[in-house]
Amino acid sequence: MKILITGSCGHIGSYLSDNVYKIKNVSKTILVDNLKSNRFDSLFNSKKKNNLNFFNKDLNDIKSLDQFNDIDLIIHCASMTNAEKSFGKEKEMYNNNINCMKTIIKYCSDTNTRLVHLSSTSVYGKQVKLVDETCEKEFLKPQSPYAKIKMIEENLLKKNKNKLKYNTYRFGTISGVSKGIRFHTAVNKFCLNASLNDRIHVYKTALHQFRPYLSLVDSFEVFKFTVEKNFFQNDIFNVLTGNYTVNQILNKIRKFKRKINIDYVNAPIMNQLSYHVDDSKIKLQGLKTKGSLENDIKNTLKLLDNLKR
Repeated sequence: MKILITGSCGHIGSYLSDNVYKIKNVSKTILVDNLKSNRFDSLFNSKKKNNLNFFNKDLNDIKSLDQFNDIDLIIHCASMTNAEKSFGKEKEMYNNNINCMKTIIKYCSDTNTRLVHLSSTSVYGKQVKLVDETCEKEFLKPQSPYAKIKMIEENLLKKNKNKLKYNTYRFGTISGVSKGIRFHTAVNKFCLNASLNDRIHVYKTALHQFRPYLSLVDSFEVFKFTVEKNFFQNDIFNVLTGNYTVNQILNKIRKFKRKINIDYVNAPIMNQLSYHVDDSKIKLQGLKTKGSLENDIKNTLKLLDNLKR
């Protein structure tokens, strides 16, 4: 099987690229990234057994993938992703992410290539206490431009469902270490601040509110499961390691760094209600998750363990 990974230098994409050799029947992997994030280190020391080939491509160009033949599957990780900082640059994020999505849909439709599309559990926004993929449209209230764009991407795929085979996975907030690690998501950001002895900014309304989180370990299990089971349903599936409060995450950090400094702040994105995301739909299909936020936190803190202040 020949697969193509977009956004291959990113947090999720780089972890997938490093571990893709663990997926049965993958014989060749094409990596695509526009390198605008300057994460060149994601390309260093790649494993020979992965049989990786990297191409600097910008998916905003509708013809950017035309040179590739016989691709069996695209795993589409490419996206501008910082939800909090998406306020104020909605147009830039919209143009980039939607143009990339249209390029992927066209390519997959024209070449009969299967697709794994990544969305986000942040599309649920304000909600009741428990949400799943069947929740009514009126309850899908994304609170950031990033989440609104993910909804548009999902709807684009639904409109083209007769032209291609795909799955959309709504991932929880990512945690864990990869070559392309980023520190704008909650767990990783808290770990960075704790390591530097900086103050951890916690939104006042969020301390005891539940949110869904996903370990990179489990994100990979989803890709592996999808490929090895040939699992494509033209449907949407929630994927998470667990639902946790910010307070629970802070307590996990304290297990490895006892003294942390916290500031309580206000932020417009965090005016949501507490809710749990239900991931039983994908687990009923046989997916078994094994990630641990506690291990992710331990490994992330270890990256900066030698810094002293």
